[in-house]
Amino acid sequence: MTGKPRHIGVAERRARLGLRQRLAGAARGTTPEEVADSLVALHGTDPATVYLAVGARLADAGETVAQVERALYEDRSLVRMHGMRHTVFVFPSALAAVVHASTALDIAAKARAGLVKDMTSGSGGRLTEAWLDEVEASALAALARRGQATVNELTGDEPRLKEQFPYAAGKSYEGVHTVSSRLMRVLGVEGRVVRGRPLGSWTSSQFRWAIAPPYPELPPAEARSELLNRWLMACGPATEADLKWWTGWKVTDVRRALAASGAVAVSLDDGLTGYVAAGDDGPVDEPGAPWAALLPALDPAPMSRPERDWYLEPSLRPALFDRSGNVGPTVWWDGRVVGGWAQRPDGEIVWRLPAGQDVGREARDAIAAEAERLRAWVGDTRITPRFRTPLERELSAE
Repeated sequence: MTGKPRHIGVAERRARLGLRQRLAGAARGTTPEEVADSLVALHGTDPATVYLAVGARLADAGETVAQVERALYEDRSLVRMHGMRHTVFVFPSALAAVVHASTALDIAAKARAGLVKDMTSGSGGRLTEAWLDEVEASALAALARRGQATVNELTGDEPRLKEQFPYAAGKSYEGVHTVSSRLMRVLGVEGRVVRGRPLGSWTSSQFRWAIAPPYPELPPAEARSELLNRWLMACGPATEADLKWWTGWKVTDVRRALAASGAVAVSLDDGLTGYVAAGDDGPVDEPGAPWAALLPALDPAPMSRPERDWYLEPSLRPALFDRSGNVGPTVWWDGRVVGGWAQRPDGEIVWRLPAGQDVGREARDAIAAEAERLRAWVGDTRITPRFRTPLERELSAE
């Protein structure tokens, strides 16, 4: 690109968000696969987030649970795996090899080294790396025989998985770790095992495990370029800080991926420089009618970047985020966060717009309609976010 970079202001950024992330009415999807492909990654740390994030973006949310379960556990068109920042996400299966090569390999190496170090030092040398290799091979063989298994089932097949060792002795976060929990996490990051169906309902965080199909080997630099390009199409424009935060990569890796992907620099408000995917630096259409959305805790829209002032007033952050920076359930109106929501014990979906959020009658009616739509498809299921935030706690207790 030559000459002065094109300026993309707040209004266009909000329009892009509504369209690319399938939040505007006309942009909503018909399947979980369409939604996941548009978003690139859905936070999977809280299992309910995946279903709620997809349901908010489907034109017909009535079969959200059945459709997501089909995609995750029958068609395997979506996969739950570790990705950026050592976090569990749900990705389109076709993107799994890209995430593995671009991000997970480095995390996996550190995770395995950390396990070996903590295990050997914590056990006083009683549990060694060679011992771990033997237990690991035995556990994987048992998992292959079973097809799917819980950790408890695997410890029945391989009792050495129950071995424990102290961790971080003398520190505020010291504790005792079990070989099974640490090892299965490492194997998951390495892409050797994958989470299967949960033990309970779709909100359960206890999963069965299965042997993962091998990923094709991709050059890490090429994989980083592809992943970044996909993210820019979904969430661009983004600053270097946004990209470094989302990927967890070194800034040098971010810059190399930007150059390799042909990303285009644009100017943003406050004198910032942003980037969009190659060929995506032209104006976008308006989303049409203003849109409302009730998005879950850890939804990709508010969690996709650290620089959020263009869609989230700083005054709202204390009520909507926990102390670790995890976002709670949010209420959106036409490209910006205007409040929060929660589910009460009786199943009612309640929402609040903090003082100063005067959005008008049209917005309130649209938000109320989204709350009723959410209540209808969630049905008798009760949802408590894994990371509680001040406004969510307050609303759910009223």
